Amino acid sequence: MNTFGRIFRLTDFGETHGPCMGGVIDGCPSGLRIDTGFVQQELDRRALKGDGRRESDKVRFVSGIYDGCTNGAPIAFLIDNEDGQPNAAADGVLKPSHSSFVYREKYGHTGNEQGGRSSARQTVCRVVGGAVAKLLLRAHNITVAAETLSTARITTDGDTAGSLVACVIKGLPAGLGEPVYDKFDARLAAAMLSLPACKGFEIGEGFRAAALCGSEYNDLQNSDFSFRTNHDGGVQAGITNGEEVCFRVAFKPIPSIRMPQPTVDYCGNPVTYTASSRNDACAAPRVLPVVEAMAALVTADFLLIENGKLKTEN
Repeated sequence: MNTFGRIFRLTDFGETHGPCMGGVIDGCPSGLRIDTGFVQQELDRRALKGDGRRESDKVRFVSGIYDGCTNGAPIAFLIDNEDGQPNAAADGVLKPSHSSFVYREKYGHTGNEQGGRSSARQTVCRVVGGAVAKLLLRAHNITVAAETLSTARITTDGDTAGSLVACVIKGLPAGLGEPVYDKFDARLAAAMLSLPACKGFEIGEGFRAAALCGSEYNDLQNSDFSFRTNHDGGVQAGITNGEEVCFRVAFKPIPSIRMPQPTVDYCGNPVTYTASSRNDACAAPRVLPVVEAMAALVTADFLLIENGKLKTEN
């Protein structure tokens, strides 16, 4: 599945060591002014890193924008891979906790390079789609912002760390979300769990709610229908209630550690694998614009579902 969304849709392509990444954004209303500087700024946020791979991540829009505004046609874009370096030495190795084994079982791959879609490199496409979605949301005074809450402490050279990220969507109207099987928070969870290395999602009080009583948890309302608390995280019965949507996302440690690990090759022979220095030590903070992008895509899609074709001003 390479498409996300029902009305505001992102379809992307490209592999980590292929010639380029790219995508098509469909369903965006015409007349939306595209701030290409803002889109590039979002990509630059994702590009900040300390590993050995160097990509400028310069985006080229090749369709759907005329005189700085969307024209109703599919918005197509390309991002060149400038520093792709396939690791031939590791190509026959089942990398621990990577896509190696499951891609082998599903697709019959005989090497890691055929699993290039599973790489976090794919998230550049999400950031472009999310940036356009953010511009649409900006026109309706809706904002999305993520921050790093915590990261595991690395005590051994070459190891990696897990991280916890929080995100808040502000300015949402009440009424977004489609019960029963397309709830706002359910789609948000699906969006986050589609991210590489994501292993956990919770909204509002999340798992802490299991330790609370109803008298402690319930979000009571005032006579003007505002809420006194926001334990539900802005979503009730799968529909936004007008409060801030607050959620958290947990990312496992990056599996590419620069330490020897016992594994097997694609034929089942015992081997030792050590990752190269071209991998991040932690998903955060580079993942923050990616989390925001997916939240923006979900929100823009539901906004269009609820209101039909939105009017935008040049």
